[in-house]
Amino acid sequence: MKKLFVLFAAAAMTLTASAQALEESKTFDNFYIGINGGVSTKMTGQNGWLGGLNPNAGIRIGRWFTPVFGIAVEGNAYFSNKSHEPLVVDEHNTAIRYTNVGAIATVNLSNWFGGYLGQPRPLEVVAVAGLGWGHQFRTTPGYSYNNINNTTAKAGLDFTFNLGEEKAWQIYVEPAVTWGLNGPVLADWEDQNANRPVVYGTGTQFNVNRANFQLNAGIVYKFKNSNGTHNFKVADLRNQAEIDRLNAIINGLRNDLDAKDREIARLQKLLDECNARVCPTCPEPKEVANLQPTVLFRQGKSVIDPAQYAPIELISNYMKNHPDAKVKIDGYASPEGSIELNKKLSIDRAEAVKNALVKKYKIAADRLTTEGHGPTDKLFEQVEFNRVVTFHDTTK
Repeated sequence: MKKLFVLFAAAAMTLTASAQALEESKTFDNFYIGINGGVSTKMTGQNGWLGGLNPNAGIRIGRWFTPVFGIAVEGNAYFSNKSHEPLVVDEHNTAIRYTNVGAIATVNLSNWFGGYLGQPRPLEVVAVAGLGWGHQFRTTPGYSYNNINNTTAKAGLDFTFNLGEEKAWQIYVEPAVTWGLNGPVLADWEDQNANRPVVYGTGTQFNVNRANFQLNAGIVYKFKNSNGTHNFKVADLRNQAEIDRLNAIINGLRNDLDAKDREIARLQKLLDECNARVCPTCPEPKEVANLQPTVLFRQGKSVIDPAQYAPIELISNYMKNHPDAKVKIDGYASPEGSIELNKKLSIDRAEAVKNALVKKYKIAADRLTTEGHGPTDKLFEQVEFNRVVTFHDTTK
């Protein structure tokens, strides 16, 4: 029986874990407290069930470990002025005839078979079962088994109704059966007509006559959890295959960017080497620039690449070291495309460099002039080298 219960609990936890990926619960998450009350009656040995109804009231405190499996402790007190043993004479009753305290396992059958939906359903069915300890109060003169203790077992179903916008409150109706597993049993039934207390034996066998049917109703409050709700919360997880695909795209773009940076560095090196030697087809230096740095642009673009701020910084240092210097910024474009588009592109490139010197390096705008020369293939032999901005010192 014990192995069966463990397997049942493990199966419940496994099914829950496979059905939903939930946010992690903290130590004091998913606790609840509730009160209940109802009636109970012996299932055999009396004049009909309704003839021996006894009221009871109790409290239950528990915790859900998954949306399917949880545990709780509960205690109930039973009130009655009716004798539990009709054969016993001169029995003096107490206000509380019986108490039962036990530990129970709770299994949410709705979540087990239907899956957890992210919040409780309006109506759910929960199975409860467990063991407990019972104590019966009675004071019968000459009776040797007053104040009886015994082991109890319980099984039942909770029909729960979850209420409120946050589903923090729950009411339930619980039909259940409670058994007394041990304790004294009648030894001499011939004493039932004698005018004296009955003598009891000490047997500990399971006795169906100790089974009680109980119908209770209760109300439960579920405490707020670390996830901000009163219940389990489904984790917002991404599909791993989609994550891997996006990572692959990101890595590919990074590799492309690294390759372009290496190509820009290679072209810059070639441009610097070209500027360093005399070219018969190049204009006179004074026509182009008398300052060495140049800024290279991508085809059709007027946005400065991060690697091209180095020559601009050299020009800013030159102008800071020569406070009276004035510089003309000349923009060019390679001959691909229309003349009008490339003319505008060369002007935009010159203005972009001027803005960088003014805003980033704090050079006075009145020390800078710009001119866009449009497309050309005469500035440098290699076509892409003509997509540049050059600098000319115009100081008088």
